[in-house]
Amino acid sequence: MAEIIPFDDRDGFIWYDGELVEWRDAKLHVLSHGLHYASSVFEGERCYSGEIFKSREHTERLHSSAGMMGFEIPYSVDEIEAAKTATLAANGLTEAYVRPVAWRGSEMMAVAAQKTRIHLVIAAWEWPNLFGDVKGVRLDMAEYRRPSPESAPCHAKAAGLYMICTLSKHAAEAKGYTDALMLDWRGRVAEATGANVFFYKDGEIHTPDPDCFLNGITRRTVIGMLRDRQIPVHERAIMPDELGGFEQAFLCGTAAEVTPVEEIGPHTYEVGDFVKGLAQDYNDLVNRRIPA
Repeated sequence: MAEIIPFDDRDGFIWYDGELVEWRDAKLHVLSHGLHYASSVFEGERCYSGEIFKSREHTERLHSSAGMMGFEIPYSVDEIEAAKTATLAANGLTEAYVRPVAWRGSEMMAVAAQKTRIHLVIAAWEWPNLFGDVKGVRLDMAEYRRPSPESAPCHAKAAGLYMICTLSKHAAEAKGYTDALMLDWRGRVAEATGANVFFYKDGEIHTPDPDCFLNGITRRTVIGMLRDRQIPVHERAIMPDELGGFEQAFLCGTAAEVTPVEEIGPHTYEVGDFVKGLAQDYNDLVNRRIPA
């Protein structure tokens, strides 16, 4: 087993509340509200050849997520954009994963915490594709479901919404799978634990309508690529009993990029030319080998 390098014990710099600090000194108090009550929002971004893909969209979503969580980040979009650039430069990175995160501080320790200070950090590190160099991933069916929009701010990229994702991915890995496919509260196909899912059949694409989960930036990018190529894309309700009828499948997200799926529960899929070609097209797009 490869040695695990803890994320709190690394060389480098993290942008923390307006200044670059030594990586190991980027700490928060154990009684921070964000730790106890998940009053935290974040982004996952990738830098390719020195440029963060759709950086401003990510920063705007970070602000939007904070608003849905009832707080305001004390840095403008332009200030955060500059901070991300400074973080990459301080760490000497041109190929990197970038993680901004904002949270409520330690001034109040109860459910109500309107007077807490809002903190923001930005970290960056080298991180390859989430699933590594694989032919295709295998997904279990998750026990937990994405909640109703009446139950949670489902369109925020908020830390608390990922608790069931961690549980579902751990359960899947314990059974030898790579990840898990989650249904929504109605029993419809939703997403994987950290990536959106797409299906291919008869030259057309089918993907769940993101009415109760995050409409990912990578998801929207891929849909745009497909439609530019005149490939029909159907954003619709997909039921589990349809899973056996698709020919190919893939996941997409900032960390996953475009990753083929070869199995979901009892259903198998071809890792075919369509998905492999799309993965290459996406790689060409983010590396600016083809125009956006």
